Amino acid sequence: MTRAKPPRKPKEFLNSMKRSLSLVCVLASGMGVAAVAQAAAPAKPAPDPAPSASVPVTGAAKIAIIQFSGAVTQTNEFQRDIADLRKKYEPQEAKLQTENQEIETLKKQLQDGSATISDVDRQQKMRTIDDKTKQLQRSAQDLQSSEQTDGQETFNQVANKVGEVMISWAQTQGFSLVLDASQQNSTVLWATPSTDITKAVIDAYNTKSGIPAPPPSVPSAPAPRSAPSTTPRTPPPAPHR
Repeated sequence: MTRAKPPRKPKEFLNSMKRSLSLVCVLASGMGVAAVAQAAAPAKPAPDPAPSASVPVTGAAKIAIIQFSGAVTQTNEFQRDIADLRKKYEPQEAKLQTENQEIETLKKQLQDGSATISDVDRQQKMRTIDDKTKQLQRSAQDLQSSEQTDGQETFNQVANKVGEVMISWAQTQGFSLVLDASQQNSTVLWATPSTDITKAVIDAYNTKSGIPAPPPSVPSAPAPRSAPSTTPRTPPPAPHR
């Protein structure tokens, strides 16, 4: 007699459902300050028909760095919106957890009664478990996709506004260049902590938005990464001969 194929385990799909929406920040980090700055920058004025002689630029350029993704996720507005998303999806997550527990219960019942159950009943129960498992997998994938889409949308909306505040603040402080140190392809190798304007931009944005900080019970999104070390790297000592 051919034995039925055992049901597939849904654990790898259910793991996605256990992820906090705050992890969307990591996925959303691809939207850096460069893209936001480009979108927020004013249009360039038309050139003068009769330009005067060029004026040489004097003095050293004032440069700043920012952990842009971290700045966005640490604003009060993003913290509030991501907490609302968690509440929105809690019922669906709870429903999937219940369905998963039902599958585990059916599997245990099948295992406990393996010595007395008939082959027909065994085949039927295994088909039921397999059908429920497939449906749970589809539901978990749909939920993960919805969470990621909403999380990315929330990040982008706040990031555009944070970018505008960053540009305005940097201009008033006399900075001529801001580098995003949160990007994977960032060229920032070393900088002093005084050049990191991340916290200053967060504070400026929170002040402008007027949105209060979330209550302590609301989990915080990942904090911005610290500025690059101020200690230059030194090569390892040469081996003794």
